[in-house]
Amino acid sequence: MTARPEPAAPAVPAAPSTPGDRVTGLVRALRAHGFGIGTGETVDAAEALAAVGFDDRERMREALAATLLHGAGQRRVFDRVFDLYFPLVEGREEDAPEPGAPSGPDVAGLRDRLAAALAAGDDAALNLLAGEAVGALGGFGATPGSDGWSSYQTLSRLRPETLLARIRATLRGGSDAEPEFADRLTDDEIRRRIEDFRERVRTEARRRVALRQGRDRVARRAVEATPDRIDFLLAGRDQLDELRRTVRPLARKLATRLAARRRRAARGEIDLRRTLRRSLSTGGVPVRPVLRRRRPGRPELVLLCDVSGSVAGFAHFTMLLVQALHDRFSRVRVFAFVNRVDEVTDLVARGRADPAGLGERILAEATLTGWHGQSDYGTALGEFAERYVDVLGPRSVVFILGDARTNRSDPNLPALKLIADRARRVYWLNPEQPALWSTGDSVAHAYAELVEMRPCRNAAQLAELVGRLLPV
Repeated sequence: MTARPEPAAPAVPAAPSTPGDRVTGLVRALRAHGFGIGTGETVDAAEALAAVGFDDRERMREALAATLLHGAGQRRVFDRVFDLYFPLVEGREEDAPEPGAPSGPDVAGLRDRLAAALAAGDDAALNLLAGEAVGALGGFGATPGSDGWSSYQTLSRLRPETLLARIRATLRGGSDAEPEFADRLTDDEIRRRIEDFRERVRTEARRRVALRQGRDRVARRAVEATPDRIDFLLAGRDQLDELRRTVRPLARKLATRLAARRRRAARGEIDLRRTLRRSLSTGGVPVRPVLRRRRPGRPELVLLCDVSGSVAGFAHFTMLLVQALHDRFSRVRVFAFVNRVDEVTDLVARGRADPAGLGERILAEATLTGWHGQSDYGTALGEFAERYVDVLGPRSVVFILGDARTNRSDPNLPALKLIADRARRVYWLNPEQPALWSTGDSVAHAYAELVEMRPCRNAAQLAELVGRLLPV
């Protein structure tokens, strides 16, 4: 009996080949990163490409950016996604050596050629070297499911940042007579060229991974998100600094949204009894509804923020955002805690001039820790309920910011219940994903039984929650 052939493994969908397919794939990937791109803008992008042609790649890039982007903050993500769908070098995975194959790369030779290309500023040579370096140094894994190529591994083995002195000597022609100021300018230019080459290596590694895994998948998962979609708990210092620069524009959008909600609320709801009485003059048909008009009052906002550990960046950004919206509330009070609570409203107000130093200023000037430096939600909630519960009232909306990890201490549920009873509404914004709630030392689900707890992992989610949850 003839043996039946084994079923073939599912293949990655073929990469889009026509310009139209590539444009729609690019738009899908950008939408996955939160870009608001409509059908009309997609059509405009296709028409722009038809107008500029396909011979000049950089002209294509600028045409698509002009039609698809809504702000300068989106450009970094756009450039990386564009490089996947319109790569500088078209190729096949078979053209490169197998990942992990013993090819015996000549690292010293690569470094010599790289130093010469960087000194000359030769873009064509740098592009070729980026591809050669990834192929020779960045391969790993031999299984079909592996990514296969790593920019980190390539750069770790090539170490282009150590070529600065050699490139400087080449640019100076061996002369030692250059003034110190000129040396600094030269070093800055060399560092810029090296970083540019590092980005070329990252782009080439993503291109090769995309050939194996599929462009759409890599564009969604391997391209760094815009600042407003970076996970608070994973953001580095530079990303948090960039995020703080988005506070003002984000506050303006939220203020507009809250003002529109307040105008709609001012019109009031239908007064059914008076509407039915008025309808008697029109044969029972409610032609002219009667509205129960009311003047919406501005809520009082209270922030209670954990500023310890990795959640500190989340708390600091929220403080700055709320402070930028302060004129939308009748009163704003901000409290910070680690294992003790202190009011930091004035510190946050002064922090608008130096948002990057807000965290250090709060830790230095406020009394937030007792005999140890670990977060203790139970003690902090108890102290707030004892010292500051009078700031809460029927118009108060409380936002508690933190991951609800108590370091195995008493969660003090009665204190949270007292806060919930005194305030109009209490919302707990948790920067951890719900799958991690109540794991380890987290008591998130216990707190969620008393107050409404929402996941809030990035600035986009924060803006959406603040705009939706705040009363008008």
